[in-house]
Amino acid sequence: VTANVAPAAMHAMCAAALAGDREQAERLDAALSGLHSKLFLEANPIPVKWAMAELGKIEQGIRLPLTWLSAECHEPLRAAMRQAGLI
Repeated sequence: VTANVAPAAMHAMCAAALAGDREQAERLDAALSGLHSKLFLEANPIPVKWAMAELGKIEQGIRLPLTWLSAECHEPLRAAMRQAGLI
C-alpha cells in the first residue's frame, strides 16, 4: 500500500534490504512507519487515494461505494506524509 504513495522510498528500502544493508533498510522503514499505519486510518484504498490526490498524482474524487477520507483523518495522514518527506 505504501508503495503507491511513496514508490521511490519503498524502492530504496527494498533495495537496501536486498543488498544486505539492514541498517539502511531499517532507517528507511522507520521514516515510513507513520505513513504505513496512517494509510489504514480508514478502509483501503480510501486513504491511499486521498494521499495520491494531495500529492497531485490523481484527481480528487472516489467512486461509490467508497467515500472520501473523513476530515478528521486529513491532518494525521498529512503529518505522516511530511514525516516521510513526501510533502
